[in-house]
Amino acid sequence: MEHYVGLDVSLKLTSICVVDRAGKVEREGVVASAPEAIATFIKLHAPHVVRIGLETGATSTWLWTELDKMGLPIVCIDARHAKAVLKMQINKSDRNDAAGIARIMQCGWYKEVCVKDLDSHATKALLVSRALLVKVKRDIENQIRGLLKNLGLVIGRAKMNMFAVRAAQLAEDRSELFAAVDPLLKAREAIEQQIVDLDRKVLRLARNNAQVRRFMTAPGIGPVTALCFLATIDDPARFKRSRSVGAYAGLTTRRYASGEIDWTGRISKCGDKMLRGYLYEAANVLLTRVAKWSALKAWGIRLAKRSGLRKAKVAVARKLAVILHRMWIDGTEFKWSSKDAAGQPA
Repeated sequence: MEHYVGLDVSLKLTSICVVDRAGKVEREGVVASAPEAIATFIKLHAPHVVRIGLETGATSTWLWTELDKMGLPIVCIDARHAKAVLKMQINKSDRNDAAGIARIMQCGWYKEVCVKDLDSHATKALLVSRALLVKVKRDIENQIRGLLKNLGLVIGRAKMNMFAVRAAQLAEDRSELFAAVDPLLKAREAIEQQIVDLDRKVLRLARNNAQVRRFMTAPGIGPVTALCFLATIDDPARFKRSRSVGAYAGLTTRRYASGEIDWTGRISKCGDKMLRGYLYEAANVLLTRVAKWSALKAWGIRLAKRSGLRKAKVAVARKLAVILHRMWIDGTEFKWSSKDAAGQPA
């Protein structure tokens, strides 16, 4: 007899439902949200399990990895897709959600989510920490600028360490203002040091990974963007076509077609926000700062003249995602070209 299992996971407890091939509930229960407890229940009450369903969530990576190591046929499904099915139930409860997920497994109507390797999650955690500290540093600087500007004191453009020097000079003659600004400057200094330390770790990871070094041969791609792409995609073989990576990063347009209505909107912005942002920054660097010529830059400049620089940056970011994936599959570096071969725009 075939069994299908649904898991509704919370931080402490997990509701489990076992259904047969016809969707009839065979067994229900609640166990601790630990891989060993879940595996014990399934092996005892669903010995002929075909699929085990688990929604994406805070602990899904850990649970999926551990249950997969135990040889169980665990499947991680998109929580948004599961919600679309489960909301048809009149009463919402953990027990009913587990039963609903089990029936999703039984009928096979789901979209499986690729669970990334733990090393990729560790790399992504490093990049997320760095991005958060960069944002906090920027917020502190903006707060200091605002406090000084209220009294007509303008810092202006200040690169490197000149920001702290300039802010201290403007506030030192006003004791009350200096008392508010000084703690922020000290916090900014501490955060800046942590960012420098994280940058060293990022550079070390980039140097020790051959694929990241190949990514960095592409124009505009630095160690942060290259590592982010590696950690987010994780396995290039899960994409049948390289052009699908652009859609995965949310850089393709939305479309609605029904009856006589057919319109194309802005980009979907689905997928990983950090990767999308870094690819956009890389496209901006490629179009505005990189002096060396390439077919990609020529294409982007022609598009910018026709549709505007902003749209061109989005399009080049999408192309970069496709090119990086192709480089990964083929194990090659970025192919440069001369102005004449690239088709230099007039």
